[in-house]
Amino acid sequence: NGILEILKYYNIPVAGRHAVIVGRSNIVGKPMFALLAQKFEMGNATVTICHTGTKDLIAHTKRADILIAAAGSPNMITGEMIKEGVDIIDVGINRVDDDSDKGYKLLGDVDTDSVMGIAHSVTPVPGGVGPMTITMLLVNTVLSAEKCRKLETAV
Repeated sequence: NGILEILKYYNIPVAGRHAVIVGRSNIVGKPMFALLAQKFEMGNATVTICHTGTKDLIAHTKRADILIAAAGSPNMITGEMIKEGVDIIDVGINRVDDDSDKGYKLLGDVDTDSVMGIAHSVTPVPGGVGPMTITMLLVNTVLSAEKCRKLETAV
């Protein structure tokens, strides 16, 4: 839901476009495939789902109008793998050891530096899909509470 809200908020068209999802998890990949393929406001896209067994991944990612990276591999998607003007949603959050005081840094599945200037847009990591996921959980909690309240007052 957070990904759909990002697409909606930034007026990124979905209908009639080719969305490529890299990652087939039950939490992100498969639900996004179903949602983007549905005939509704934020769907009606042609959707391709890729995974670790996909042959010639670059051939698929280069055709994407919308690319959703949810593979769990830091910096997996690079500038050479995308076409100009693609909108990228980076769902990945990968903890990678480094020499900082914390001893690690967080990286997405997209090598943001290499896609800048090629992609039309790319969500940041951290600070993109993660906070939207939390926000949508809160929205769903409030909606549920409102529905329960209506049921209580109707009885």
